[in-house]
Amino acid sequence: MTAASAIGGMVQRLAAGDVRTLARAVSMVEDGAVGAAELLAACGAVGRRARRIGVTGPPGAGKSTLVDQMVRGLRVKGETVGVIAIDPSSPYTGGALLGDRIRMQGFAGDAGVYIRSMASRGTLGGVAASAEAVCGVMEAAGRETVIVETVGVGQDEVGIAALADVTVLVLTPGMGDDVQSMKAGVMEVADIFVVNKSDLAGAERVEAEILAMPGLGGEHGAWVPPVVRTVATTGEGVAELMEAVERILGESRGQKRTNTGVLPLRFTQGQDDVVNGLGLGGLALDHLGIAVRSIAAARGFYEMLGVKVTHEETVEHEQVKIAMLSVGGSRIELLEATAEDSTIGRFLARRGEGLHHVALRVDRLEERFREMQAAGVRLASDAVRVGAGGHGYFFVHPASTGGVLVELVGDAEAGR
Repeated sequence: MTAASAIGGMVQRLAAGDVRTLARAVSMVEDGAVGAAELLAACGAVGRRARRIGVTGPPGAGKSTLVDQMVRGLRVKGETVGVIAIDPSSPYTGGALLGDRIRMQGFAGDAGVYIRSMASRGTLGGVAASAEAVCGVMEAAGRETVIVETVGVGQDEVGIAALADVTVLVLTPGMGDDVQSMKAGVMEVADIFVVNKSDLAGAERVEAEILAMPGLGGEHGAWVPPVVRTVATTGEGVAELMEAVERILGESRGQKRTNTGVLPLRFTQGQDDVVNGLGLGGLALDHLGIAVRSIAAARGFYEMLGVKVTHEETVEHEQVKIAMLSVGGSRIELLEATAEDSTIGRFLARRGEGLHHVALRVDRLEERFREMQAAGVRLASDAVRVGAGGHGYFFVHPASTGGVLVELVGDAEAGR
């Protein structure tokens, strides 16, 4: 039997719902075994797409219990489910510290539920590197919903947003100042907030802190993510959570994924020159935006290299001072906050100095803004605005770009 025919036979058994073949296929792609790439390509050709729900949050929030209840609700409706539980890695074996045998044991005899524990293996962002591939295998096997539960290590678990159609962030009463400290990262990519263990004192306070989070509405345009209270141990509120998930998917806020898990950015009608869904016609790197505490201090390094500041300006409505440095055919933009509660001020407070965004210059900016809205691209701007130097701009949320804030800029007329 040839390798191609072996892969073909495996995919046929997958599509027929054979659980043993599913387990073997998942192991192949997780381990990067011989034939894994061919298997993934064949799975992609099957053309099945599941709803992907990401569940993240700090340790002890009750994520596993909540996922258990979500799966039960889906099974009552007759849906087949795949669960990927990302666990910390063992320092000795590199495998998952927690195994699927200790998770959700009530589904042991249910062929409609397939649960896989995966080791994070040091991957940042709360998601194992091979999780996207495992999702693809589960989809080829006919799983209608795939739930991905992250490691639960803190605020930087934003990788789930690029993988899932809907991202659920689970919080609990008694977190103290943790809600405030989690503003950076995962709080900004959540589609639904869950206040679990809401039968405990302090649930109202957590909900109020979420709703009062600065910039919450701005990150999602005019839409504000819903807050759902649950008690996962009893199942209370889980039906309301699943209704919220369905509502978001129905409103096309869920990610429309390519095979890479990243939302395609469709720039112009009929473009043929696309790579992974990203249109290249008229596209150029405009600048890299770097957040700094002091432009005066930061520019010294670049001037040592012979790079000069070509333009300085304070953008009052963004509460930021900028300095543009010309580097070859593009630029570096240094960003200094003029207010602590500004976008750049909050970025510096939570992450420190560093790359803030990548700016791409495109043609017909206003048209592309409307196209992306219609296509369901998740935007971090509610309109095209005029920024430094008089150019038009808008931002695309990291959840739609693979984890990087992207600014699209164009001619001044396009932004007026």
